[in-house]
Amino acid sequence: MSPDADTSDLFPDFSPVPQMVFVNDSVSLQTEADQRVILVHGVVYSHYSREDRTAEAYAMVSLYESGYVDQNDLARSFGYSTRTLRRFQQRLHSGGLNALVRPEGRPAGAATGPPPTARDRTILRLKTRGLSNRGIGGRLGLSEMMIRKILRRLGWQPAPEATLLLLPKADPRTEPATISHSPSDHIPLPAAPPPPLQREESGVKPAAQSFDQNPLDRCMDRLLAALGLLDDALPLFATAQNLPRAGALLAIPALVASGLLSAAEKIYGSLRPSFYGLRTTLVAYVLLALLRIPRPEALKEYPPGELGRIVGLDRMPEVKTLRRKLARLAAGKGSFQLGQEIARQRIREHGHVLGFLYVDGHVRAYHGKHTIPKAYVTRARLAAPATTDYWVNDKRGDPLFVVTAEANAALTRMLPIVLREVRQLLGPKRRATVVFDRGGWSPKLFRELMALGFDILTYRKGRTRKIAEARFTQHKAKLDGRRVHYLLHEQPVRFLKGKLRLRQITRLTQGGHQTPIVTSRWDLRAIVLSYRMFERWRQENFFKYVREEFLIDALTDYAIEPDDPNRSVPNPARKAIEKELRRMRAQLGKLRASYATITLHARPRRLPQTAAKKAKEKLRTEIAQARARLEKLQAQHHALPRRVSVTEAQKGQAVVKLSTERKHLTNVLKMVAYQIESDLLELIRPHYKRVEEEGRTLIQTILYDAADIEPTQDQVRITLAPLSSRHRTRALEILCTALNQTNTVFPGTDLQMRYSVATCP
Repeated sequence: MSPDADTSDLFPDFSPVPQMVFVNDSVSLQTEADQRVILVHGVVYSHYSREDRTAEAYAMVSLYESGYVDQNDLARSFGYSTRTLRRFQQRLHSGGLNALVRPEGRPAGAATGPPPTARDRTILRLKTRGLSNRGIGGRLGLSEMMIRKILRRLGWQPAPEATLLLLPKADPRTEPATISHSPSDHIPLPAAPPPPLQREESGVKPAAQSFDQNPLDRCMDRLLAALGLLDDALPLFATAQNLPRAGALLAIPALVASGLLSAAEKIYGSLRPSFYGLRTTLVAYVLLALLRIPRPEALKEYPPGELGRIVGLDRMPEVKTLRRKLARLAAGKGSFQLGQEIARQRIREHGHVLGFLYVDGHVRAYHGKHTIPKAYVTRARLAAPATTDYWVNDKRGDPLFVVTAEANAALTRMLPIVLREVRQLLGPKRRATVVFDRGGWSPKLFRELMALGFDILTYRKGRTRKIAEARFTQHKAKLDGRRVHYLLHEQPVRFLKGKLRLRQITRLTQGGHQTPIVTSRWDLRAIVLSYRMFERWRQENFFKYVREEFLIDALTDYAIEPDDPNRSVPNPARKAIEKELRRMRAQLGKLRASYATITLHARPRRLPQTAAKKAKEKLRTEIAQARARLEKLQAQHHALPRRVSVTEAQKGQAVVKLSTERKHLTNVLKMVAYQIESDLLELIRPHYKRVEEEGRTLIQTILYDAADIEPTQDQVRITLAPLSSRHRTRALEILCTALNQTNTVFPGTDLQMRYSVATCP
């Protein structure tokens, strides 16, 4: 055949008929009237009537098992579900072609329904006891919708007055709910167990005795909680080998010593009825924070069973449960009192570190849709919607107290409020030195704080006369185990027209910069006061640490609450005029500069006199107009009040602020977690050389360590795995020995905790 020959006859165009459906590249089907033909590679594979469902089912199973097509393509082309196709395949293999034949009429027993299976009886029994559909599905591994369908199929109807399990005998008995379709399917209630016994334990509200024999299956306790007969689940520890993150149990002695549980019981009482009660919720939240799971939303990334075994439960409370518990605690409005009780306990045990108190505000930026007051965010160097929390830290930098400011009040306004609370905690006679930055500079405030029994130590604000470098002297000392040397100069200074006499200490750096600090302490050496002033960065490091490790800036809820409508704020109209004034002053300056340039250049051979005269006349007119506009703006600016109420400033907008109670509660719990880390750090400080550089990293590694848990009749033995190096393992052994000496009992039980480290192979 020549190259120019017509090849159209060899490859005719293929145009499919409208009734043809392509299943895939190999299989197609064609339907005409009531007949259907299946083709594989263009060859007839099967031919049957559309009314013959048996032949169609056999053809689909044959196509799938021959490998010509997959189930998804078959289901899409023939109008079946993949589950139906699998059912056809199972019937064909089990009973042959006869099993594919669908019998005519209603199935046998359709009028009364099939007899209840063992699973149906279990569902009815649990439903009769009062469990919800979701709770039943969680136990049996079924969805809530499936439980609802099964109950509808069984004809379950709730009794008008259902009888609850474990009610007193004096109450009148009613018949439980039964299946409506058959009297023989009546399922009686089981015999009621004896009432739960109460354990006596000091400091923590006793929990009900558990009726569950298996620590990993707490179904009976959950049932008692659902019936309102359980206050808090009793911790039951199961034997575990190499349980991840079980090292968090090392924090239990410090958690008990913090007074959190006893203070919470005193303030909130209980969360009755509940499986995850008050004690369990607080212990779980603090341990989760130490494990760097500081938000309930992060729990979805961890297995709840493993975390639950750490606290003696079958599973840890999950996201919705923990959020609901925190919301319920926040509704009690007791977070501020809880923080006070914990601070009192901290003062009783660590009063020696409270001679110097660092006070500063931490700004939490807000990125939501609500209009809330602004604050200056130092990290971003701009003013943004935010709230401010004021923290009080001891001289080691550990937190003692936290107060949420009202509408971002300045430090000068918040210091008296915060220190009045601190005075109640310290007592009327104990003196302390308050260290703060330039934001609290106010001689009038200094006199007020000194009247409250506090000494002050702060940077001096404003311009000061420089001191000759020859007048500075070298000061050396060893403070907190570190050698310190400064070039210092001191002198007395007076404020408030000589009524306030203070001590000024100025430090000279190697670059020649002079930093003056002012204090009311005359009894301490200048180097000690300078050291304490410059150690204020411990508090800044604390803010950075808790922001990154404990997510102290994260929102805990999205709730808002009404703000004070009469609160005074800067006048926004005045601020807009100030912006326009700055623009007009800049414009007037440019016009005057142009006028001066033309005047200087208006000389022979540089600029013609006529052109210069016209340009100067035009500039004089523009300058006059700008000056008139500037004077008008200045008059408007002086006429406006400096401050107005927030209602007037936000016309047409709701005056709201972020809800503070739940955030303050989580701040207190995270503060306790940080204090626990600090207490564990102090136990290993004498035995670990690099404690300042990597001490907290070591504590975090220890809390993440895997461990074996072995419960006995009166103890819980925790055997931790060795760490990555010998000196770290040695520090862990010392920590375990120190914690064993506390003889701590796990909250809610009588089990004493004993710690040890496994022997290296």
